[in-house]
Amino acid sequence: MKAADLKTMTEDQLTDELAKLKKEQFNLRFQGATGQVENTSRIRQVRRDIARIKTIAGQKSAAK
Repeated sequence: MKAADLKTMTEDQLTDELAKLKKEQFNLRFQGATGQVENTSRIRQVRRDIARIKTIAGQKSAAK
């Protein structure tokens, strides 16, 4: 997910996307613990997307 795409989203959309990514992160961690994860690079990508969303959400709330 690109930062430019996230900046165009509303705060509600960012919250929904964050919840979706956190659920995916939980599932990936669970799969990693049981040795079933297929794409290990996805864990890192999801973690960075979560940080990106939190950063942009913080910027939007500070701008108000």
